Amino acid sequence: MKRTAQIYSFFLIALIFVACKDRKEVDVSKIELDISIERFDKDLSTLTAENAAAKSPELQKKYGQFYVDFMSEMLSVGDPADPYFLRNLQSVLNNPDYENLKKEIRAKFPDLGETEEELENAFKHVKYYYPEQKIPKVVAFFSGFSVQTPIGNDYIGIGLDMFLGANSKFYPALRQSIPLYISRRFTPENITPRVMETFVREEMFPEPDSLNTYLDRMIYNGKIMYFMDAVMPKVVDSLKIGYSAQQQEWADNFEPQIWGYFLEQNLVYETDFMKIQKYLSEAPFTPGIGERNESAPKLGIFIGWQIVKAYMDENPKLTLQELMKTTDYQMILNKSKYKPK
Repeated sequence: MKRTAQIYSFFLIALIFVACKDRKEVDVSKIELDISIERFDKDLSTLTAENAAAKSPELQKKYGQFYVDFMSEMLSVGDPADPYFLRNLQSVLNNPDYENLKKEIRAKFPDLGETEEELENAFKHVKYYYPEQKIPKVVAFFSGFSVQTPIGNDYIGIGLDMFLGANSKFYPALRQSIPLYISRRFTPENITPRVMETFVREEMFPEPDSLNTYLDRMIYNGKIMYFMDAVMPKVVDSLKIGYSAQQQEWADNFEPQIWGYFLEQNLVYETDFMKIQKYLSEAPFTPGIGERNESAPKLGIFIGWQIVKAYMDENPKLTLQELMKTTDYQMILNKSKYKPK
């Protein structure tokens, strides 16, 4: 009887493992989708102060709303219909810093074929789970470090100047506005995770106003991270959450202590955002946790992710769509049987 129970337990565990694996490893080869990144950065590079008056209308016609948004909100030279637009644009085009950045972008990103393949695969996964989901056009640009992955009505952008590599010569001069713990993630391998996170968070599952407790916010963010697991199954966890390899290792190693700390400090049902924001926000580390500032940041998001993983492991028949519709965050915690060891 004991031997039979052991065999049964083995097969039950195997079934759960296969179910979890199948939930992430799905066949998207038959989904028709072609992601071709529009190289606005290259078209922008052809603009000069001398030809701007003639070429600007051509680019506006080609890129539509993106062009208007780019000029007014990203490059901050105004709406193309503004009487001072051309003068402001020419001023930027004559700036030596703009010229240097243009040359760096051209050298660093002569081709985006690999990124296109990654994004196509990720968006195919989105279509697998949500066939009716509209996929935006993807536009590459540079704007002088103003925005990384903007999203509009019909596009999502890739600010190439914010993916030049952690050691780019441009980033040290930006330390006051973009600290090192942020710019270390400005690497080419971060393009696809950041584009997909923006799309998932802002287009598909925007944060609801109803989030009240710390638990609500942990689980909501955990669902976002789990969805990113599903659409980017081959991307490592550290890239999805934005950790360094050392931060990911620290969080994995200290998961029980992190959860224990949240419980001991009565944070799980805390509603004062000022008390919990440091566990959800970007930072070099989490104040008050760990030694020598070695802790990982965003520990609320990390723990929420682990709770959702545990919930889906405990309930292998649940679909990804059912998870994303669920807003009973307390139920998810209860049924996850989450007890990290």
